Amino acid sequence: MRIFMNKYLSIESLTNCFKKQEEKLAELVRLLTDYNLIDARAFELPKIEKGAEHEQVTEIIVNPLSGKEALNIGLHFYQKLFIHHNNPNISSKAASRLPGALCFTVNHQQHKEAMEIIDEVNQLKIELENIVTKESGVSKEQRFEFVHEHLRGLITLNAYRTITPLLNPDSINFGWANKNIINKLTKQQVLESLEKSHNAGRAVPPYSSEQWTALVALEITDIKKLPDDVVLKIKRPVKVQPITRVWYSEIQKQVQYACPIPVIVFCTEDKKIEPKLGTLSNYNANAIKHRHKPKAKPLELVIPRLHLYREI
Repeated sequence: MRIFMNKYLSIESLTNCFKKQEEKLAELVRLLTDYNLIDARAFELPKIEKGAEHEQVTEIIVNPLSGKEALNIGLHFYQKLFIHHNNPNISSKAASRLPGALCFTVNHQQHKEAMEIIDEVNQLKIELENIVTKESGVSKEQRFEFVHEHLRGLITLNAYRTITPLLNPDSINFGWANKNIINKLTKQQVLESLEKSHNAGRAVPPYSSEQWTALVALEITDIKKLPDDVVLKIKRPVKVQPITRVWYSEIQKQVQYACPIPVIVFCTEDKKIEPKLGTLSNYNANAIKHRHKPKAKPLELVIPRLHLYREI
């Protein structure tokens, strides 16, 4: 009964929260359209077609845009929240990205006004994700159905992405991050997770519930054979991500941000800083050079489906 009530209350929260986000985003776009544009960069990335979501990416050709063209496409991208905003043959499962930077000269009142709206937008995005993933009480497997029943065609990732505002940076450069997610686990933690999966008695496609239970039982046996002090790691590859590196000369500091959508740069009139905007080069996996790659301990694959390795 409580889960039903959570879900019922969350439906209203979900639609209200999303409607507010749309309104605030439209307000932000109107505001920025009236601000004095210093410069803008946007880097269009190739669209991923339906069925190609899981193909390995070894090359990305970038289409750089600048000035008013970059501003218009950037402002539009903030509001691109539904599948129907995409071409019909474009995948809605793959994340769409538009790295870039939109730079404006502002007085202190304009900066304050814009920051208030950006803060509200970001708070609504966090709230929306919280409603879907926690408040609703629906399982991970049911989230898609829960969201799309009430906001048909919503691209949740786009709706969750917060906007990054910057103040008076000296330069903004762009690049690519290509890393693995690595989590260290104990033998006991892995066994607990596997036993939970084993006891759930569910079917995980393409397996029947009996086949799945048998598969996990074999994995449990393999883990039990390992020494108790074994070091286990989940090393999951992450698709290449666009990033921005922002330099502040006054404090001699560089800050790196993920950049799936354009950052918004405010330059206050009293500072008289016009940031230098770099470009985003094409990505080529075979041309990557690791300048300071630490020597990793050798690993042996234990459970392929979990990307679980042991140190050897």
